[in-house]
Amino acid sequence: MKSNNVKGSLLLLLTAFIWGIAFVAQSAGAAHVPPFFFNSFRSLFGAAVLFLFFKISFGKNETFLPTDKKERRSYYKIALFCGGVFTVATNLQQAGFRFYPDGAASEARAGFLTALYVVIVPILSVIFGRKLHPILLLSVAVTVGGIYLLCLSGGIHGIYLGDVFMFLCAIAFSTHIMVIDRFVGITGGIRLSVMQFLVAGVLSLILGFCFEKVSFENILAAAPQILYLGILSSAVGYTLQSVGQKYAEPAVASLCMSMESVFAALAGWVIAGNALSVREIIGCALVFAAILIAQLPELLQNKKERRKS
Repeated sequence: MKSNNVKGSLLLLLTAFIWGIAFVAQSAGAAHVPPFFFNSFRSLFGAAVLFLFFKISFGKNETFLPTDKKERRSYYKIALFCGGVFTVATNLQQAGFRFYPDGAASEARAGFLTALYVVIVPILSVIFGRKLHPILLLSVAVTVGGIYLLCLSGGIHGIYLGDVFMFLCAIAFSTHIMVIDRFVGITGGIRLSVMQFLVAGVLSLILGFCFEKVSFENILAAAPQILYLGILSSAVGYTLQSVGQKYAEPAVASLCMSMESVFAALAGWVIAGNALSVREIIGCALVFAAILIAQLPELLQNKKERRKS
């Protein structure tokens, strides 16, 4: 059992708070800069800040890339693969904000729909031969009920195109989580984050020049949001998550991180003034309950292991 579980939990709650507010920044930034350009700027800036953090933390004695050519080529392949999936996920999410009408509580809807990766990841893992815990079936059922109230209880007119993008984003982020889990042990967390941010930034920039137009004035207008996402959401948020997970139990860490969706809803209400209807609040509560239920198998497994020890 990990020590300083409270310390780790507090750090992860702070991370969830930073990422929750990021939904407000993304929504505001979407009004000025189109998705590909917005994500290119935030990703490249985040890569630069994290790379600087790496150099300060490890000094000159630690090289960023391995000296062995074969090993370095494997790093490049991992960076392209993880960065490619990350590019799809982040651009689906950012594009979704452009398809919400004013007053649609886009931050809350985006936060809770994106957080469905907590439920989707265990379901996708079944494809790779893992057994699906019966409790997760309950989580899926509660999720369906929550999404219905959040997006569909008003009929087909109650769902926005932004909701569709956010749900696809949750699937993409679920895939990204599984990919990261596969490769992070090879490269290390900070290296992988820098590389995937760099790849996502370059790919998004290329796509931006191909499909979008943006003015320098609009970039300046979105600069506060880009800086927040680059410094706090990417660099600081990732660092806090890494440190927090060293101290907190995995199940506790997941529970703390799932608060991101709650903070997104609160930030959307307090900062952006987008209030939820009673129906939407109940829908959010059900989705959050489903996220918590999805953590039960791990909590039960940890409890069983502690009893054995």
